[in-house]
Amino acid sequence: MGLWYDMRRSLRRAIAPCLGICALLYFGYHTVQGDRSIIAYLRLNSQLARVNIELAESNEARAILTRRVNLLRPDNLDRDMLDEQARHILGLAHPHDVVIYAQ
Repeated sequence: MGLWYDMRRSLRRAIAPCLGICALLYFGYHTVQGDRSIIAYLRLNSQLARVNIELAESNEARAILTRRVNLLRPDNLDRDMLDEQARHILGLAHPHDVVIYAQ
């Protein structure tokens, strides 16, 4: 009876620390590897930086297009811009013109 009693008592004492260590390992693993982990956070930050760069580029392109469209408005018509667009769309040029397409 003494040996069996000592084993049960030792197991009861060891269960709480084992459960604590298991819980600590579980939460530690998910802190590093889970869906809302440190690695996922770093990945989202790099993706956010790339998207912000793309947003800045698209805003810049939009501003350029907005300026070009404003030059073609009837109240503020720029003849050079109108001539450039007409030549580009219609494919017309004077015989002495040099046409350089940059795309």
